[in-house]
Parts: sequence; structure tokens; C-alpha cells
Amino acid sequence: MSENYNKKPISKWAEDDRPREKLLLKGKQALSNAELIAILIGSGNKTKSAVELAQEIMDKAGNNLIELSKLSVNDLTSKFKGIGSAKAISIIAALELGKRRLMAQALEKKKITCSRDAFDILTPFLSDRYTEEFRILLLDRANKVIANLSIGQGGFSGTVADPKKIFKEALANSASGIILAHNHPSGNRKPSDADISLTKKLKRAGDDLEIYILDHIIVTNDGYYSFADEGSL
Repeated sequence: MSENYNKKPISKWAEDDRPREKLLLKGKQALSNAELIAILIGSGNKTKSAVELAQEIMDKAGNNLIELSKLSVNDLTSKFKGIGSAKAISIIAALELGKRRLMAQALEKKKITCSRDAFDILTPFLSDRYTEEFRILLLDRANKVIANLSIGQGGFSGTVADPKKIFKEALANSASGIILAHNHPSGNRKPSDADISLTKKLKRAGDDLEIYILDHIIVTNDGYYSFADEGSL
């Protein structure tokens, strides 16, 4: 795209350089993240086109959509000239729809055959969070997911997972196996001493009840740690 276009309103750009027209002509995959956001906000400000303003927003978010999704309406309106409440809400709503789409796709994949299957189901629920949350996947004898449940939420550095609540849910759903999971907002995948201790405690209890702990997944925004894969169960 020529630099001259950046000096003109989008309506004056060549048709195949305008985000909406580009989407129609070349398909949605041809657009950058900034161009897609430009379609959402519709217009820029006195000094920047919608695309330039959208690129500024992406730059501030480290060109990472997960980081962008953490911004609130107030963050967007206070940090970016030309972004009012309506535009900020449009951005947040679009990102939330994208997240829910991932969740819907994950729910279609019911059978767990490896740690990656569990991660794919859990990551829409546990990524993109400032605080820890503890979840469990309850499985039947064929390793198909019966339920995906939140057990507890905590602060930045920890959460409480009540063993009584976990096994109460497992018994109520006639589960044969459990996959434990929680997130680390810090981004550190390594389990803490508390994570290791809790996993061992729950495994012993599960063995006694014949409701087996099959894995414990620690989710971060860029990957995961599996106790089963690492031989830590």
C-alpha cells in the first residue's frame, strides 16, 4: 500500500486497499488484524485513518489479540484518541465472540486421547485471565467428557481447590476419571510446590474411590504443562 494513502481518508483510497472492499474482493483471510479492527471502528481521528488508529491499538497490545482482549472499555477510550465507548464496545464484543467460537469448537471435541485434547478444551476457559481459576474435566470410561466445571477462583498467585467439592461433582456425574486444570496468569508453566502437593493428595483420594486422576494441566497464554506427560502423576 502506498504511503500516500495514509494521508487520505479511507474513502479516497484505491478500492482494493479499503478494508471492507478488500474483504469482499480478496476474502477475510487477506486482511490484517488492524484492518479487521478498522472495519469494526469505522473511522479514525483527525490525524489518523481507521487503519492507522487500529494499528496503533494493536501496537500497544504487542500485536497480540489475547493482550488486546484484556483491555476494558475505559482502557481503550482513555488510551486512544478517536475511540469512544461505542467503538470500544464493538472491539470487545468482537473479541468475546471469537473466544466463544473457540469454546463452541472445543465442546464438539468430546473424547480425550492426549493432554493436547484436554488443553484445547480448557484453554478458552483458562487463558486470557488475570487471576487463577481451577477447573475439572469429568470423564466416563471411554474418556469422553461428561462435564467441564469451575471449582474455584483465586488471586494472581493461587486458587483454592476443595477436594470434597471435586469428588462430590465426580460422584454426582458418575465419572470414572478426572482431569485437573488451572491457569498461571504469570505465564510460568512450571507447577508450584502447592500444585504438586495438591495433585498427589487428589490422586491418592481418587485411587481409593476408583475415580482416577488422569492428568493435571497448567494452562498459560502460550502453552501448557501436563503432569501426565512429564511423569509427575
